[in-house]
Amino acid sequence: MSRAQAESVIKNIIREIAQECASKGQAVSETLVAFMVKAVVLDPSNEFNVDRTLTKDDVQKLIRLCVDRLMDTRSPALDTVKMQVYFDMNYTTRSDFLDEHRRVLESRLQPVLREITDSRARTREELESLYRKIVSAVLLRSGLGSPTDIAVVREATAALQSVFPQTELGTFMSLTKRDKERQLLELTMIVTGIRLFNKECGKGGEGIDDLPAILNEAVPATTQNVDAEIHAALRSANKYTALIEKIQAGDNAEGPSVQLLKEALINSRQHEAFLRVILNDVISCAQQVEALEQQLAARMEQLQATVQSKTAVPTAQVYPQFIHLSQLWSGFQDEMVLLSVLSNILASLDPFTRGHRELFNDEVLIPFLSGVTIKTDEERIQEMSGAEFRVNPKDFRELDWLFPETTKNFNKLPLQYRGFCAWALAKYDRLLLPANPEIGVLRYQDHYYAFSSKKAAIEFANNIEGFIHQVAEGAKRSPELIQLLELHTQFATITPYSQGKDQGRMIEKPVTKYDSGTQTDTHILESNIVKSYEWNEWELRRKAIKLANLRTRVTHSMQTDLSNMRRDTAIQVWPPKEQTTQTKEDNYTNVPKPQVFLAGLRGGGMSEPTQMTKMDLTIDVDQT
Repeated sequence: MSRAQAESVIKNIIREIAQECASKGQAVSETLVAFMVKAVVLDPSNEFNVDRTLTKDDVQKLIRLCVDRLMDTRSPALDTVKMQVYFDMNYTTRSDFLDEHRRVLESRLQPVLREITDSRARTREELESLYRKIVSAVLLRSGLGSPTDIAVVREATAALQSVFPQTELGTFMSLTKRDKERQLLELTMIVTGIRLFNKECGKGGEGIDDLPAILNEAVPATTQNVDAEIHAALRSANKYTALIEKIQAGDNAEGPSVQLLKEALINSRQHEAFLRVILNDVISCAQQVEALEQQLAARMEQLQATVQSKTAVPTAQVYPQFIHLSQLWSGFQDEMVLLSVLSNILASLDPFTRGHRELFNDEVLIPFLSGVTIKTDEERIQEMSGAEFRVNPKDFRELDWLFPETTKNFNKLPLQYRGFCAWALAKYDRLLLPANPEIGVLRYQDHYYAFSSKKAAIEFANNIEGFIHQVAEGAKRSPELIQLLELHTQFATITPYSQGKDQGRMIEKPVTKYDSGTQTDTHILESNIVKSYEWNEWELRRKAIKLANLRTRVTHSMQTDLSNMRRDTAIQVWPPKEQTTQTKEDNYTNVPKPQVFLAGLRGGGMSEPTQMTKMDLTIDVDQT
């Protein structure tokens, strides 16, 4: 089966699963279905052989298993997968967020800009209309007020007229389209800077929000919300971890399902990981806002010193400062957009955690947690801190152990399994325990492994390949671990969240691949074949000698009996010529002009009756 055929079969399977779920009242995205198909195929208990083509029965079995998993609405594992898919589809880097936002704004502005750049205004009314459109475009692009607010429009018009009076429209109309767009952008920044400076001076600022003040309130509030969500996720994770340890220790045979508890623990840890990614971006946003505020204050002071009370200031001095002021304000607007997007993602992650919170609420867990000490991650690490809990590297001379005092940038080591204990993942079947790097970090095949205890480190070191294999097998049964533990290199069939090199970054823009082909013309230039051309110089010499010999030769002719008294003749005739003639004759006729005179119309008064007399005064044509 070719690659194209295989992709077509997979797409049909995904489409059929999505339709089956929709018919049962559960709407799922094709991305989620694709992830679930890969997860079902990887699970060894389903007995799918990825090295051979799926039969018809295999396809039906695959569809049935995927539909069953997707319809299990109370499964914490499914919620985790949904959370991962949602985060992967909606979160990206800071620069990508802002680039997409600017692209959307520009696409919305294009109709307005096109009306301006394509305008052929000539009359006074058309030029005034064009100027109003320029004012609207400046307001829309700057985002400082609504173009429907009269006060905002008046202020923007006054600022625009100070740098671009209406008399300059003729020069603007003569520019090329690209130059027009460039000048509109420059005018927008200058007008924005003027309005912001006027607002600082208390002379304007209609419709301009105080973005620095808004951000100074919104950033701490968002940080507090994210911190609260992280603590809630950690509290749930600590409860699940303590209960799983109690059940696996055999202290209580009865209790919730260990499988469901582990799925809930994975969900909580994944939620925490995503929240920390958001928190890093919010912290970056706070740092950016602080830097922008300092630059804004410095620029305002410099503008005040430049303008002061002068009646006229050289444009070469003040315009660049207005442009920089506009760019700083755009930075505040970008932070507002970024903070809004992060807040939406934060709120959208919550529904993916409700399932396990409702399944294992306090009323369910408290009876089983009696007598159990619920430890936080910090407490677990603190318990195993000290020289007596460290691995002695002399016991493993053939292995490479790293410690804080002997390793540079020890805290920045890229730990495997996202810093969870590698031993616990294999020993207790997918149990997530935070590792303590101070015990010792094992470097094996350019990977760094940390452990939760000295015992765990020693056992892992004695059977490294076995434990790594057990972790991979556990991830096959719980495919959500592939994303959480960053096991992408071991599962090439799973499309990974890219392992960002920056701390807190899990996702990068995916690489788009597609088939393409190119074709070139056989003869780009027109054919120009000179048949008399000779590449062989000896052939040219032969022709030259032939021509030279002809100069000394005489041509003779003779006649035969058949050609005697005969010669070639030629006759030329003129074909009949068609001609036409046309004559022209002018003629005219004339008629007399009738003229009539009516006498006695005034009458004879009241005593005599009125008598009208009609007289014909028409003269014959001959007498005229």
